[in-house]
Amino acid sequence: MRGLIYMIMGLMFVSCTGRFRDLNTDNTGITDEDMQVDLNHLGIPLNVIQQGIYFNYDYGKGKNWPYQLMQNLSADMFSGYMHDYKPLNGGSHNSDYNLQDGWNGTLWENTYAYIMPQIKRLEDSTRLKYPAVYAVTEILKVEVMHRVSDYYGPVIYTSFGNKKMIYLPDSQQDVYYRFLDDLKTAVGILENHVNLAGYTPEFSRFDLLLDGKVESWIRFANSLRLRLAIRMAMADPDRARQEFVDAFADPHGFFEEPTQQVAVTTDNEYTNPLGEINRVWGEVYMNASMESILNGFDDPRREAFFEPCPDDVLLQDREGRDSVRIPLKGQYRGIRQGTMFAHTLYSALSKIYVNVRTKPILMTAAEVWFLRAEAALRGWTTEDPGICYEQGIRCSFSQWQVPDVETYLQSDCRAADFEDAFTPGNNIKARCLVTPRWDDAASDEMKLERIITQKWLAVFPEGCEAWAEQRRTGYPRLFPVRYNNSRNGCVDTEKMIRRLNYPSSILDNDNGQYEMLVDALGGPDHAGTPLWWDTGRNF
Repeated sequence: MRGLIYMIMGLMFVSCTGRFRDLNTDNTGITDEDMQVDLNHLGIPLNVIQQGIYFNYDYGKGKNWPYQLMQNLSADMFSGYMHDYKPLNGGSHNSDYNLQDGWNGTLWENTYAYIMPQIKRLEDSTRLKYPAVYAVTEILKVEVMHRVSDYYGPVIYTSFGNKKMIYLPDSQQDVYYRFLDDLKTAVGILENHVNLAGYTPEFSRFDLLLDGKVESWIRFANSLRLRLAIRMAMADPDRARQEFVDAFADPHGFFEEPTQQVAVTTDNEYTNPLGEINRVWGEVYMNASMESILNGFDDPRREAFFEPCPDDVLLQDREGRDSVRIPLKGQYRGIRQGTMFAHTLYSALSKIYVNVRTKPILMTAAEVWFLRAEAALRGWTTEDPGICYEQGIRCSFSQWQVPDVETYLQSDCRAADFEDAFTPGNNIKARCLVTPRWDDAASDEMKLERIITQKWLAVFPEGCEAWAEQRRTGYPRLFPVRYNNSRNGCVDTEKMIRRLNYPSSILDNDNGQYEMLVDALGGPDHAGTPLWWDTGRNF
């Protein structure tokens, strides 16, 4: 029940923060006096921002329930990764597209109330005096805000914090261009600090994501440029290709080795909110789509990602006598989205591996190899897509320290049909069509499905990126919801959810701001409206 209590708290919080002009004010409670000690004017904002990406920042009301609302009950589930075992809201909620506004507005509300003010503070104070810190701030700003844009679409980016208090939205196309420009600016600044004798970056001691080295932040920025360029591949192929090629050619490189990744530290006082929700609240389980692919592929990463079911389940008859044993012990079993279940039997299924000391992963070298595979498939580079694909799998296996990668690369195993542990009506045939083995003779579309399916596995458990790429490409082929309770049928069951609507508090309290956002969206503000990069085609 603890998670549900925190959700109620979330509803109370969101209802008080609807006006965007109020959100454009720093609510962290950090004073000017706090900033004057031991470079705190750099360290405190940097810490808030870095924790705020995955939102394990505690602004005084706890940090785990905001994460549950803003990611675990949306992107983590919509991506096909996870599902809660509890029948929240009577069994009808985000799972069956009966979207809960108090849940879905939290990413928007919290980012603008706590994270963006700190970004603005750092931009204004470091642009001239601490250029390397300014560059890192811009990289963090893009990492924070592209996730927000990938949830909702148009965002307040270029006009945030302006003195005239006129907050014009950026369309998603425009803001993506600005993301890429900001990353290029940051790389240009940081390149001036590479190999400077005796130089220690001012941000180094406050670095929660990397190793405090300028070179690592350049690689991160270039890797982000590759990610965003690929996201634009169908919406603006010419610009996307040029952006990818430019980042790919940067001599300082991008992530390539399994040890190169961006992850929020959990040293000292920092903990993983997903781990709290999982290990303490007991509310994070395998999704049925993940079960189908991991089990069908006989994927060795399954044991690293999830725990097997601990015991069989005995179902009792009305008189309380044991009537049937459901064999589960040692199996990996998941929950299908959108079944409106009204029991807690799924608590016997497979929990995710994450604990409070697990570093939240934001980006890996394996992901970058799959970005390279897709770019090569599109003819943007001279690399071989199959070689990049296989290297991505090797990189992922190495990252998770699991064996038998070469055997897996030759596997023709296919995804398994899903059989619900308790309700046969939820059963469904496997949707995924590919196998792990690369096939040079396959069509480009089938090759892309292979690339994205393996990328989906490699990105785990970062649901924001996985959901975005699944929407962009349609891969992997996830199971549709059994029951679709979207408002007025706005979400197509087979096309699945495309975005989250803007918080209703904006409409209620700042109608002019809301209308500008919807105009920039270019379609109705509901969960069936595709984002700019979501074109419905792959080539």
